[in-house]
Amino acid sequence: MELHNLLKYLKLFERDTSLNVWHFALLSAILYLGYRQGQPKIIRVSRRKIMALSHIKTLPTYHKYFKELQVMGYIRYTPCYHPGYRSEVELLFKKTEDS
Repeated sequence: MELHNLLKYLKLFERDTSLNVWHFALLSAILYLGYRQGQPKIIRVSRRKIMALSHIKTLPTYHKYFKELQVMGYIRYTPCYHPGYRSEVELLFKKTEDS
């Protein structure tokens, strides 16, 4: 993931007043992983890593806000149940009037 892609996503998130601090924490963790992996769109993730990076300590909080990001159209989550592989998160551009 390149810096200009990161800035596009952050600008999009900034405009959405329905996002709260927990959403931002999760999105920041996902973007960070994407940046480290060099992936602009589809990022390999683990719940443990996202929770650690976002400083979310409880499973109910993680699941609630992660699910809300899916419902709001920011991410598409593809779980992988194999212990040797990671699940994937696809970053989506939520359509707004300005974009």
